[in-house]
Amino acid sequence: ECPGTGSAQAGRAAACQGCPNQGLCAAGAAGPDPAEAAELRARLRAVRHTVLVLSGKGGVGKSTFSALLAHGLAADETKQVALLDIDICGPSIPKMMGLEGEQVHQSGSGWSPVYVEENLGVMSVGFLLSSPDDAVIWRGPKKNGLIKQFLRDVDWGEVDYLIVDTPPGTSDEHLSIVQYLSATHIDGAVIVTTPQEVSLQDVRKEINFCRKVKLPIIGVVENMSGFVCPKCKNESQIFPPTTGGAEKMCQNLNVSFLGKVPLDPQIGKSCDRGQSFLAEAPESPATLSYRNIIQRIQEYCEQRRLQEEKIM
Repeated sequence: ECPGTGSAQAGRAAACQGCPNQGLCAAGAAGPDPAEAAELRARLRAVRHTVLVLSGKGGVGKSTFSALLAHGLAADETKQVALLDIDICGPSIPKMMGLEGEQVHQSGSGWSPVYVEENLGVMSVGFLLSSPDDAVIWRGPKKNGLIKQFLRDVDWGEVDYLIVDTPPGTSDEHLSIVQYLSATHIDGAVIVTTPQEVSLQDVRKEINFCRKVKLPIIGVVENMSGFVCPKCKNESQIFPPTTGGAEKMCQNLNVSFLGKVPLDPQIGKSCDRGQSFLAEAPESPATLSYRNIIQRIQEYCEQRRLQEEKIM
């Protein structure tokens, strides 16, 4: 069993052998030092809720979900929303948010996010590249340094929801973001999967990761869950749930199941154009599913905030 990132045996125990984060933990880099923690708290003190979006494997629609979650939350003009893309090697958020070619600007208070709307700001390594085709070929320490910089040096301002889009898996980026945010406040993680067992296998690893690093799990979303033909209305299972799908897995692992999002070709088209699918197809079954899931995430965050205030 993982001894935990805060343990004196972190990176040194027998269970750590073969872990991709072993070197990071053994070097004592498992969390920010007191000075860094104070900086992070100061910068993020006005962030009310922080939600990580995770996936066990690539290609399940995690970044699409992150983008639409941000759009859905920002539909309420009274809410300020920020979307942070820490998928360092595959930053797709600028394209999906219609911000390709934009650059980050520096001010006296730090880096300024790039805004889609007045109440929706975005930060991504994609804004730091000279071309969308540039490859980011970095080792772990440099990735971790950029993640820290995004949290510490970006002028997020007053934010109701900070959504963090992460790369697939359980690697340096995930460990770093959890450790840095441990100095502040984090509501939990939403895990995105598709119905087939090959995807659920990796989601179980993701759930195990969350439990080991004490990251609360808001719930699991089953993406690409069936396809309804717009002409004949027959439903097809593109990714058959051979072991019962995400809902059964959640029951077995005692994790909340947030809902299913059906396939809709319009989602991909909207993302390619950098538009909000929720606004372009308000009557789509996928849009209705997204709205229900977003509402459940909001309810979870508010309940968690109330619980924390009672404890304090």
